[in-house]
Amino acid sequence: MYTRKNQRDLTRTEKRRLVDAILKLKRSGRYDDFVVMHREYYVMDTERRSRPAHMTPSFFPWHRQYLLEFEKALQRVDAGVSVPYWDWTRDNTPTSSLWAEDFLGGNGRPGDRRVTTGPFAYATGNWSVGRGVTDEHYLTRNFGRPGSNPVSLPTGDDLARALKDPVYDTEPWNSVCTQGFRNRVEGWGIRGVRTVGLHNRVHQWVGGPMAGAASPEDPVFWLHHSFIDLIWDRWRTAHPKSAYVPGRKPADPGPERDHVFGLDEAMPPWGVTPRKLLDHAKVYRYA
Repeated sequence: MYTRKNQRDLTRTEKRRLVDAILKLKRSGRYDDFVVMHREYYVMDTERRSRPAHMTPSFFPWHRQYLLEFEKALQRVDAGVSVPYWDWTRDNTPTSSLWAEDFLGGNGRPGDRRVTTGPFAYATGNWSVGRGVTDEHYLTRNFGRPGSNPVSLPTGDDLARALKDPVYDTEPWNSVCTQGFRNRVEGWGIRGVRTVGLHNRVHQWVGGPMAGAASPEDPVFWLHHSFIDLIWDRWRTAHPKSAYVPGRKPADPGPERDHVFGLDEAMPPWGVTPRKLLDHAKVYRYA
């Protein structure tokens, strides 16, 4: 068993080892495989096909397995590496430690939003993004999206409200669920009801590729989803009698029957069920 730490508690050596492992995955081509996978499974609920990753009850277990697969790939490079988490309710400014020159680098510059600091800056020759998506191969960020439509990171109060919901998810099991912990955290905005929330707001705040289906192009994706995974842990501890739902596929003739994954249905591409991902205590813990 290994430990996932808060990124602010990493030593200088731990940061260097994590960055080095990510860069080695990138050079091998394996990192880009993870980006392609996320793009493939970023299925909108307007599409009539299975959607295990987003706008769905299996949002949490699918990303837990996805994160585990990435972590295993890192550990083949350096067995002592794990994915830290970014608590964006506390480290919520452009000067927070994760954006340091020796870690993830900072915000994009004015104009083209190109990241010019840190090990993932295009000029270092180690990191390129957007193959098959854009002609600009440099990483971009746009913290807070300043201008006419700015966005802020979620607060501790925002997170506390989501954690209080005792119901895991509700019908229609998609982006317009007005109740349930899953969509309160995943954060799809509902016109006339609520704005974009938690998970999605963080993606928007960072900007650049983080704002779309190719979000793992920015390595901060993994730290963000490590915290999302921890939030799921906190909710399960707070509500031990609340179960993952739906326990099985929704009954006919519901329109979501063929697109939503029940507790014991194998999620692609790994063939693992949500049930097998409810407890990670034998694999890792959070510090």
